[in-house]
Amino acid sequence: MKNILKIIKISKTLHGIAATIVILIVASSVIELIPPILSKFIVDEILVQIKNQTGNFQKLIFLILLSFLLSLISQIITTASERLGDHFAGRLRKFLTEKFYEKVLTLPQTYFDGEISGKIVNQLNRAIFTIQTFINGSTNFILPMFLQSVLTIAVLAYYNIPIAIFVFILFPIYMTLSYYSTKKWGKYEVEKNKIEDITRGRIFEVIGNIKLVKSALAEKNEFNFAANNLTKINKIFAHQSWTFHKFDFLRNFSLILIILGIDIIAFKNTFQGNITLGTLVLIIQMVNQARRPLFAMSFILTNIQQAESGSREYFEILNLKSKEDFQKATPAKKLKNPTLEFKKVSFKYQKGQKVLQNISFKCAHGEKVALVGHSGTGKTTIVNLILKLYEPDSGTILLDSLNYQKLSTQFVRSNIALVFQDAELFSSTVLHNVAYTKPNAAKDQIIDALKLANAYDFVQKLPKGINSEIGERGVKLSGGQKQRIQIARAILKDSPILILDEATSSLDAKSEREVQIGLENLVRAKLVIIIAHRFSTIQNVNKVIVVDEGKITDIGTPQNLAKKPGVYSDLLRYQIEGNQKLLEKFEIY
Repeated sequence: MKNILKIIKISKTLHGIAATIVILIVASSVIELIPPILSKFIVDEILVQIKNQTGNFQKLIFLILLSFLLSLISQIITTASERLGDHFAGRLRKFLTEKFYEKVLTLPQTYFDGEISGKIVNQLNRAIFTIQTFINGSTNFILPMFLQSVLTIAVLAYYNIPIAIFVFILFPIYMTLSYYSTKKWGKYEVEKNKIEDITRGRIFEVIGNIKLVKSALAEKNEFNFAANNLTKINKIFAHQSWTFHKFDFLRNFSLILIILGIDIIAFKNTFQGNITLGTLVLIIQMVNQARRPLFAMSFILTNIQQAESGSREYFEILNLKSKEDFQKATPAKKLKNPTLEFKKVSFKYQKGQKVLQNISFKCAHGEKVALVGHSGTGKTTIVNLILKLYEPDSGTILLDSLNYQKLSTQFVRSNIALVFQDAELFSSTVLHNVAYTKPNAAKDQIIDALKLANAYDFVQKLPKGINSEIGERGVKLSGGQKQRIQIARAILKDSPILILDEATSSLDAKSEREVQIGLENLVRAKLVIIIAHRFSTIQNVNKVIVVDEGKITDIGTPQNLAKKPGVYSDLLRYQIEGNQKLLEKFEIY
């Protein structure tokens, strides 16, 4: 219950609604017990009339009408408390979802490196669903049932203590059996949830990479993977079902025995004249009323177990260490002439081998700097450190002579625009994607950015122009078109530092030329850092930084490095030789 109590504790803004619900439930539960008590007096009054014709008809009508009125009032209060309970559960769902999403957005990149996005979404959905179900059940069912049980035993104790004791004994028996049932059920639930998270995460990935799945003819393998996991889930569910019904039989058997004892005591006392027929009717009604929460006991404990499991997963995320609270971030100023410097920086991903070892370099404002090297040598890692997605293990990064560790991510990233190798686009409109880094931009500014990115012509031809939907990850656009949308976004952001992460490496020659026109407009008067495999894209850079096996092995101009033995000249030669062979193959000299 500790995680459920933590949920209640953090939702302080909803405590007023919760208190109102409790008051309504108490009032409803007390009033609901009065009609069964009145039925005793109604029956006794009828018996007086039958025996000696001295019954009071007006009193009888009054009691019947009073019973009806109280039942109606109880129902009105119950309806009000249930409606307020639904409102409370909805507000709580909104509060918890916002808190979870806010937390996820502040988590460091290292968390996402080790998680499947579909799994995170599934955890959120399950946690919120189980908590909301429990809260709904608590306000509409669990709390009213608990109060009615206490009040029912109190009324029974007033009229017949032995019967009250019998009814009271039922509760610990039921709770004990339900506890062991739910505990065993809960172990299965944890196992089932793990498999379910993996399965849904995989399905999420498959849908996101459906072209790869189809081209690889992997549909059968993916279906079998999901089907096998669903079979495992079904087997676990079967174990849960058997556990529930086994203990349910024991609970009901206990109930039958206790009811038998109550019937013997009640009817014997009535037969001997120790209690009136009206009291017998009252006892029967009270016992039936006490059975309702007993029947619900396993459901209640299952609800609690699910909510506890869901809230535990919820707090596993909420208790993770955040990088920075974006809600408290203030607008960061743009640097005018930024410089960027790495001083003896080393870095490794978690417990792996060092990716960067003691690297140092400096980039001045207005410079165009290329990062060159074989794949996997650390170029993208340098960019990740510049973006403050990770923190270096040692060494210092300086932005305008300011230590990175003392700078907020808001400040750093507001001064950097990025064009990714694979176009990062949302399944929304062209307008939304271009304005993503500057949501308040005017339509004219967005159009100007599209024009500078050499994208406006093709955007105009789309069905709804800049308001056209482009599909998930821009699936309705070509590779070159997607890159130009990215460039327009970077132009609109107008940050003094620009990072091009192999922005044209996957494009054909025509698309690359169209994108290059946009890039030429983008890079003016900025500090530009380029990751490139194609040397044709870095002919005009001021400086090339050669990265090899996590170390900087050379720094210089393209011309100087081309003449110097080393990684750069080797890579350049490989490209030239490849192009030369192509020309020779087609006899082009």
